[in-house]
Amino acid sequence: MGKRTLRTQLCDMLGIEYPILSAGMGPSLVGEKTGAPVELVVAVSEAGGLGVLGASAYTVDEMLDAIREIKKQTDKPFGVDLLLPGQIVSAGDASGDGPDEMPLIDLLKTFPKTHYDWVMKTKEEMELPDIDLMIGLKATTLRPHAAVKVCIDEKVPLFCSGLGNPGFMIPDAHAAGIKVLGIAGNTKNVRRIAQSGADLVVAQGHEGGGHTGRVGSLALWPQAIDAASPTPVLAAGGIGDGRGLAAALAIGCTGVWVGTRFLASNEGGALDIQKDAILKATDEDTRRTYLYTGKTSRATYNQFHDLWEAADLEPLPFPIQVMLASVMVEMFTKADKKEFVGPFAGQVVGLIKEIKPAAEILEDMVEEAADILSRKLPERVTVG
Repeated sequence: MGKRTLRTQLCDMLGIEYPILSAGMGPSLVGEKTGAPVELVVAVSEAGGLGVLGASAYTVDEMLDAIREIKKQTDKPFGVDLLLPGQIVSAGDASGDGPDEMPLIDLLKTFPKTHYDWVMKTKEEMELPDIDLMIGLKATTLRPHAAVKVCIDEKVPLFCSGLGNPGFMIPDAHAAGIKVLGIAGNTKNVRRIAQSGADLVVAQGHEGGGHTGRVGSLALWPQAIDAASPTPVLAAGGIGDGRGLAAALAIGCTGVWVGTRFLASNEGGALDIQKDAILKATDEDTRRTYLYTGKTSRATYNQFHDLWEAADLEPLPFPIQVMLASVMVEMFTKADKKEFVGPFAGQVVGLIKEIKPAAEILEDMVEEAADILSRKLPERVTVG
């Protein structure tokens, strides 16, 4: 059988072969870099989709190095995903003054006493290892204007705002020939991003991993298409194979934004312990919580969720809560307490049975969707 053709307007817009983007999953602010690394970006783009670098916890310089490494390894289009929290986006931070990093224990001491005491008490009671990490203070999430400037200077083909409205940077991005994408979980924010001038909007349903909203995918996608019109909409939340891709295209989406399935790939940046959690999880084994970032996000269930709920603490503002959670996960990981560790992941985990190359995941998705749309659906449905 020859190579499948599966094209939408998204392919023409971005110069790609298939309407599949890997989500820009970001790493922890401390410890090992996990999420959507250079290797995953290159693999997805080389296979005909568009890989997106999850740059939310890289320093600005690290992100620049990653962008240039991607350019060395592929001449295919790719994207960069940043988080744009509103309270920081409005601040002038492009100068980058100040120290590069500080001991994490010193940063923890600046947290509210209730939260600091809880971390120390948990560490002692569970006999967790000492905290000897340094935390970078020039992460892109903490210096979004400087990070955005790098993306524009480097003329990344696609800028993705994983959180917040990218409207403030769209004129400069367009002047540099860059397409801009924003992500939303309800029609109000879909409309807001589209009206800001974004080229694409991702509508992510409640089922999705990471930051996610309250509206289910099948209810959200058609309403998002109406709200964003004429701006094209990509579907996210619950897509892990060709059936999900075909469904999104049938509804009218121009493509898909896929996270969890690519995280559970050979090139996906999740730790082995996290990939193992995805393989073991069923459709009911994820939880939506404020624990990890201070904003609602979905991850595979683990005992850290119960520990946090029992603490009865208010989540700290984003991105401070990210640091607290990252500290705890780092200690759990070093102590080999696997039952307290689980990655961001969507309800689609129940479909994932093996870790395999990202290119193979994309090819299987395309083949299955094309077969459904060209053969199986016409066989099952008679239209008069």
